[in-house]
Amino acid sequence: MLSSLSRPRALALCALPVAALFAVVGLAPLPYAIAQPGTTADVLGEDQGREVITITGAPVRPTQGQLRMTTIIATGPSTDVDLGDVVDAWFRTDRAVLPHNSVYPSGKSDAEIEKRNLGQMKESQDAATLAALGYLKKDPEKVKVTLHLADIGGPSAGLLFSLGIVDKLDGDGSGGDLTGGRIVAGTGTIEPDGSVGAVGGVSLKTQAAARDGATVFLVPKNECSDALAEQPKGLRLVPVTELSDAVASLRALRQGQESKVPSC
Repeated sequence: MLSSLSRPRALALCALPVAALFAVVGLAPLPYAIAQPGTTADVLGEDQGREVITITGAPVRPTQGQLRMTTIIATGPSTDVDLGDVVDAWFRTDRAVLPHNSVYPSGKSDAEIEKRNLGQMKESQDAATLAALGYLKKDPEKVKVTLHLADIGGPSAGLLFSLGIVDKLDGDGSGGDLTGGRIVAGTGTIEPDGSVGAVGGVSLKTQAAARDGATVFLVPKNECSDALAEQPKGLRLVPVTELSDAVASLRALRQGQESKVPSC
C-alpha cells in the first residue's frame, strides 16, 4: 500500500540526499592548491650572511638599489584542500586557486618534489649565468659566478639572477647602477640565450613586490594580462621577452627616458 506525502515533506525528503552530497563535497579533499604572495629576496644583497651573487675573474662594482626576485607560497603537495578553502580563496585578491597538477607533479612525494624544485633552481642559476655573461660578451671559462639563495626552489628567479650579474659587472653601462637606485622586482625563467619565459602566479608576485617596496616590476610579456588583473597601485609593469629588453628598459628608466620603456 502506498501512502501520499505532503508537498513540504516530499521536498524535505528530496533535499536530504542533496544536503548530504554537499556535506561530503565540502569535507572531501579537492585537486587544487591555494597560493598566496610569498617572500622576495634582493639578489644584489645577502642571504643568510652570504652574498647571493659572488663573482671572481672580473672586476665587480658596488651596487645601490635592489633587484628583488619574487615567490608565491602554495599549500603543500600532500595538504588537503576542501571546498571551504577554495571558496574562501576564490573571493580574495591575495589568494589564487590553482589546479594541483599545475603546481606539483602527480605521483611524487613531498621529498621528491622538493628535490625537483631545488634541481630546477640550480638549472635556472646556470642558465642565468650563461645568459648574463653571453650578453656582456665575457668568457664563462674566465669569469666564475656563484649564486646562493637558500630554501627557494623552481626556475622563476632566472631573469633576476641574470640582471644581478649584469649590474655587478657592468651596471647601466655608463658607470651607474642598472636599478637607478630603485627597488626593482620581477619574475621570469631564462634560457642561456637570454630568452625570458612565463612562470605563473604573477598577480600574487606583484603583490609581494609592492609590499616589499618595489616601484617597477619586470614581467614576461605574455603574462601581462595576469599582472594587470591585480596590479598594485604605484607599481609599474614592464614587459620583457629577452634579457636585453629588461636591461634596455632599466637603462631608459635610469636615464629618465620614460617614453622608451614599454608598459603592460
